[in-house]
Amino acid sequence: MSVRLELIALDGIGEVAPGDDLALAVGRGLGASGLELTDADVLVVTQKIVSKAEDRLVGLDSVDPSDFARDWADRWGKDARQVELVLRESAEIVRMGPGGLVIGRTRHGLVCANAGVDVSNVGGGEVASLLPVDPDASARRLRDGLRMRLGAAPAIVISDSFGRPWRNGIVNVAIGAAGIEALLDLRGQPDAAGREMQATVIAVADELASAADLAGGKVDQRPVVLVRGYAWRPSEAGASVLVMERERDLFP
Repeated sequence: MSVRLELIALDGIGEVAPGDDLALAVGRGLGASGLELTDADVLVVTQKIVSKAEDRLVGLDSVDPSDFARDWADRWGKDARQVELVLRESAEIVRMGPGGLVIGRTRHGLVCANAGVDVSNVGGGEVASLLPVDPDASARRLRDGLRMRLGAAPAIVISDSFGRPWRNGIVNVAIGAAGIEALLDLRGQPDAAGREMQATVIAVADELASAADLAGGKVDQRPVVLVRGYAWRPSEAGASVLVMERERDLFP
């Protein structure tokens, strides 16, 4: 039997502002796209609109950089205020390197460039967006809101762009999830040749996030993508299970 997945980027979401109801915005997008939501669907939502709705925004004019942030910014031609925010959002600095790049481990355990601090597509470069305080909780709130407003509770994936060790380019990954099993554990099951799989655990939430980004695009202002046709497994564990335990990290 053939398998078909649909990726549908929703029109009509519009600009999201602090305090906005994301479930209402998604409903508006579904209406503009001529779609009805079902419990079997997956909605992939970009981190940026979640952070905007939750007012995870900081005006750079309110940031007083430390001497360390000023020194690093002067060395690499960066904005010291943005560097200071990166330092504040990092539970740990993993690497600081050429070009002024800072790799931070966030309080969520995520290891990413600039600890998720981003000035693109928000405030004309004078406002920075931060990651949601609890992306899994954000995903659960959106799912609950959709259930109340639209009568359907799809799986929710909150996505963000990450670089990868040993690979050029960025891909979207899941930083938050609700309702869906983010890791598909196939260990103990037979492969196509009948051999028992020993180590195969698939990051399905990451794969859905990455696929959805191809439909939504980076600059097309379609921050919500409906994924239809994927038979996801239910779970309340969220996306936090995707963060590797420190004791298993061979490349800290």
